Amino acid sequence: MLSDFAKIIVPALVAAIVSAVMFAVWVTNRKRIAADTIGRAQEQAQRIARDAERDAEATKKEALLEAKEKAHDILMEAERQARTDRQQAATLEQTLSRREAATAERLATIERLEKELGGRDTALSEREQRAAAAAAKYEQLVAQQKHELERVAGLTADEAKELLIKQIEGEARHDSANLLKRLDAEARETAVDRAKQYITEAIQRCGAEHAIETTVSVVDLPSDDLKGRIIGREGRNIRALELATGVDLIVDDTPGAIILSGFDPYRREIAKQAIERLIADGRIHPARIEEVVAKVKEETDEAMRKEGAAVAFELGLHDLHPEIHRLMGRLKYRTSYGQNVLAHSAEVARLAGIMAREVGLDAHVAVRAAFVHDIGKAIDREMEGTHLQIGIDFLRKHGESEAVVMAMAAHHMDIDWPSLEAMIVQAADAISAARPGARRDILESYVKRLEKLEGIADSFKGVSKSFALQAGREIRIRVESEKISDEEAVWLSKDIARRIENELEYPGQIKVTVIRETRATDYAK
Repeated sequence: MLSDFAKIIVPALVAAIVSAVMFAVWVTNRKRIAADTIGRAQEQAQRIARDAERDAEATKKEALLEAKEKAHDILMEAERQARTDRQQAATLEQTLSRREAATAERLATIERLEKELGGRDTALSEREQRAAAAAAKYEQLVAQQKHELERVAGLTADEAKELLIKQIEGEARHDSANLLKRLDAEARETAVDRAKQYITEAIQRCGAEHAIETTVSVVDLPSDDLKGRIIGREGRNIRALELATGVDLIVDDTPGAIILSGFDPYRREIAKQAIERLIADGRIHPARIEEVVAKVKEETDEAMRKEGAAVAFELGLHDLHPEIHRLMGRLKYRTSYGQNVLAHSAEVARLAGIMAREVGLDAHVAVRAAFVHDIGKAIDREMEGTHLQIGIDFLRKHGESEAVVMAMAAHHMDIDWPSLEAMIVQAADAISAARPGARRDILESYVKRLEKLEGIADSFKGVSKSFALQAGREIRIRVESEKISDEEAVWLSKDIARRIENELEYPGQIKVTVIRETRATDYAK
């Protein structure tokens, strides 16, 4: 029984002891692990603290370094500012010193001038006193001489004065009569000369050569067989062309060409282009002619508008009315004395703009007025009146400002100058017209004008030779140095210039240059 109990108790005790031992080992192990964990945690905490302390130290050093750098930069900037202030102060001090020196010099000059003025006042007072004494003495002498003259002549002063007046009056009447006769003769001679000049100018403007050159256009034909087709059956085609275009067609024996005759260059251009298109197309009959002429007119009007707009754009005029563009483009087919009117208008506008800007005037008004100054010439064959009045009415109708209209209206000097811009426009127009080569001139009248210019210079005493230069815009006169002195050469140039002004008609101005030279010659033997 006991043995069985022992058998049961002993294993139980052993098991209990083993369990206790194992529990003790486990507890010991857990304590060791906990101790290790705590130790590691403490070490990690210490390491983190050391790292934090090290990072804080580094951050502190970086902040300190950055603060030192900023302090250094501020110190340097302060030093630079201080140097700048010192330099400015030194400059101001030098300026003040110079101004003080200049002020002192001016004060000294003023004092010297005051002293000089004081001396002059004293001298002037003395002179006035001497002059007063001399005047009194002079009056006394005059009175004595007058009394002596009255005694010797037996006449009183009033009687002598009356006698002298009568004598002077007679001489004046005689001289005035002679002057009246001379002026009357000169007026008659001048009237005859001016009448001849006006007649010759009218003949020159309407001469046959001028008419042939300016009223005729030529259309080249690929074959003379086309002349019959252009004439048409019983002349119906040529009549249709003349009716549609308003020009005369001359179909003669001229090989390979027909002639268009008319005073309106715009109509001649329409007729020329229409005939060229009809020839290229091959269909030539009245209906086709009317269709082609209408199309050419439409295209030409659009091309003229674009041409006028392009020139206006080049001049900086961007707000002109489209009708103004159209008429200005039409001036491309108009000439004045051989000068293209559109090119002339653009040239006048450029010159007016340059001159207006140089003298500080309204360049926009000057350029605008100069560009449209001849716009009436585009429609003067279609309306009654001068091109000037037609142009004024047209511009006012299409919204141009009164300043532009009045500046344009005065370009022929028909009215008093309304503004300085109007004078600029007139001057630019004269410059463009007077430019050598700008306008056609008949050779004979040109040569005669040069010969008369040289003849006027040669007629003066002491002139050895004269030369007309620059298309008659300058004349140079060589004089004999033995007969004409330097002072007389000056007066000679003025006399010749006055004579030219009185006897010649010319655009612009003529420069008169008198050349006097002295030559000394000797021979070495």
